[in-house]
Amino acid sequence: MAASSQRVATGRGKRLWLVLLGLLVILAALYTGGWYYATGFVRANILKALGQQNSAGIAGKCENMAFNGFPFSIGLTCDTVTVDNQTQGVSANFDTLSASAPVFQPNHVSWSLKSPAELRSTQGLTVSAEWTDLQSNLVAKGRGVARTQTVIEGLKAGIVSSFTGQSANVTAAHTEMHASQNGNDLDFAIGVENANAVIKDFPQTLPTASTSASVTLTGKAGLLDGSDREGLRGAAGVLHQAVIDIGDGRIMTLSGPFNFDGDGFLSGRFKLEINQIGPWGDSLTATLPAAKNLIKTAIKMLKALASGADKVSVDLTADRGRLSLSGFIPLGKIPPI
Repeated sequence: MAASSQRVATGRGKRLWLVLLGLLVILAALYTGGWYYATGFVRANILKALGQQNSAGIAGKCENMAFNGFPFSIGLTCDTVTVDNQTQGVSANFDTLSASAPVFQPNHVSWSLKSPAELRSTQGLTVSAEWTDLQSNLVAKGRGVARTQTVIEGLKAGIVSSFTGQSANVTAAHTEMHASQNGNDLDFAIGVENANAVIKDFPQTLPTASTSASVTLTGKAGLLDGSDREGLRGAAGVLHQAVIDIGDGRIMTLSGPFNFDGDGFLSGRFKLEINQIGPWGDSLTATLPAAKNLIKTAIKMLKALASGADKVSVDLTADRGRLSLSGFIPLGKIPPI
């Protein structure tokens, strides 16, 4: 009886191990299938982040796409990336793309791009850019993007217009951009440190500046996930703050509500604050000597509004693109978007 019981127990043990082994094989197969399914999710959202929206006439292409990282993460690489917006007449080429996401959170994607990159438009504008490092991460929602952050180090860009013959070279030590859906609204912020521009036929380099801006676009959360097809025309929002700092206390700040009409013209009422009015005038005069008299007149008016002080707060109004200071000093016109 003892030997028979032992054989029965041994047989049951073998069957149990076979069942466990079968379960492991099934689980491994399901996990592998899930991993490959998640790679498609990552692929779709990477191309979405780069601009692909087939229904909106925007196509993205990843050359020699390859996946890696199995089993604990999902990695994707492309030798080159191209994005073509047929609706707006804009196309762009990028160098190597690398992306990865945890296998249990495939909607949290980190990605990077190597330079160079080139953007071209049917309006004759060409932008060539390179950088030392570009890192980004995004959180996807469904098949779109709910939140994204991008950091660029050592940016150098050349801008050329074949229509006007004008060109400019721009550099920035550090650039950071954030965009996120806030209910139905879109929050966007950008910061640029130690930026500089050299413009063709300008007498000298513009002052090195650090800038930042944050804005909310009402009802425009769909611009981030690709569901909004209307763009900025007809949009409204609030510029919470835009700052230009050229050092030594020379700071300019702008804030206020705004809107774009159906033709793309800007209207809004902004508050403009300028610290160090005199030094700002000196910097602008050194940069634009041909406009010396105009700048001198503007500085006198600003100091009069500030009662002789070197800090002023004035209203800046935009009426279908026409800019005016304090409601009666014309400044020019902004073209439609």
